[in-house]
Amino acid sequence: MTIGTVIKKYRKNKGMTQEEMAARLGVTAPAVNKWEKGNTLPDVALLAPIARLLGITTDELLSFQDELTDEEINQYLSEIQKDLESKDFRDVFLSVKGKIEEYPNCEKLIWQAASILDAKRMATNLSNKDEYDTVIFKWYERCLLSEDERIRNQAADSLFHAFVRKNDYEKAAQYLEYFSLENPERKRKAALVNSKTGKRAEAYRAYEELIFTGYQHIQMTLNDLRILYMEDDDHEMAKKLVEVSSSAASAFEMGKYQEICWGLDVAVWDKNPAWTAQLMREILDSIGTIGDFVKSKLYQHMVLKSMEPNFSAGLKQELLKSLGDETFCYMQGNEDWEKLKSGVS
Repeated sequence: MTIGTVIKKYRKNKGMTQEEMAARLGVTAPAVNKWEKGNTLPDVALLAPIARLLGITTDELLSFQDELTDEEINQYLSEIQKDLESKDFRDVFLSVKGKIEEYPNCEKLIWQAASILDAKRMATNLSNKDEYDTVIFKWYERCLLSEDERIRNQAADSLFHAFVRKNDYEKAAQYLEYFSLENPERKRKAALVNSKTGKRAEAYRAYEELIFTGYQHIQMTLNDLRILYMEDDDHEMAKKLVEVSSSAASAFEMGKYQEICWGLDVAVWDKNPAWTAQLMREILDSIGTIGDFVKSKLYQHMVLKSMEPNFSAGLKQELLKSLGDETFCYMQGNEDWEKLKSGVS
């Protein structure tokens, strides 16, 4: 990474335009543009002001050894772990600190080395654990600026749990913003903070919502996987996944209908008359339980709408009408199927 690339990276992290940076340094915007493109270098007298403005050290600004290969990083991390088994923690810590100062822009090295040292000091009976906080937390904070989402998330996760351990829940909550709103980890961590700060009802509700949406995600994934096996004509695995879907519906207390319905597509694909007839009868008989999840204590803090009685009745009529569809042509003449069509119990 050239000095111009370093300037551009940290300028953007600060939310500054080239014009704003130029005005603060008393130079022209084209000058900053040329630095960032690598066409020219800043005057030596400007190095310290640039570093202060960007919130970095001059070592970081001037570092051209910003990257190591993955192989080099992994080898060094292995050395750290070995050293931690045989050497004093402080000696290893200072050695790592020196390595990071040598490669101040190698985010993967900083994040993983910080994680190893952080975990070791938590697991070891050190009398002065907190004295390492400032440096390790600073390393994590630097990783929050990474363009790599995984590194940002891992650094935010480490800082979140560090402040939870310190019972500083307000500070811990600040790191939730580094997780996208769609990331369930954000909601789970927010629920943890709420559970520790007297907001018990909000915590219960958030955890229950995670269970509920987690179930839906599981079933969608199982359904997609089941279709894939069906496309490859793997009857054994398709039926296995029906069993798993049924077990999941039972475990998450979604109601009898949800426990049964997943097998119908596979029974039709398998052209299995006995299984199809049995499943259809059980589905018709359990239609009234389609919204039974609202009765489950697993979701007692959620606001769930009860199913309208007309909905299950309408669905039952639609199913009965479908019994004569071409989809079920292989069922013609099946005694149990004909009874269902005629409404005979």
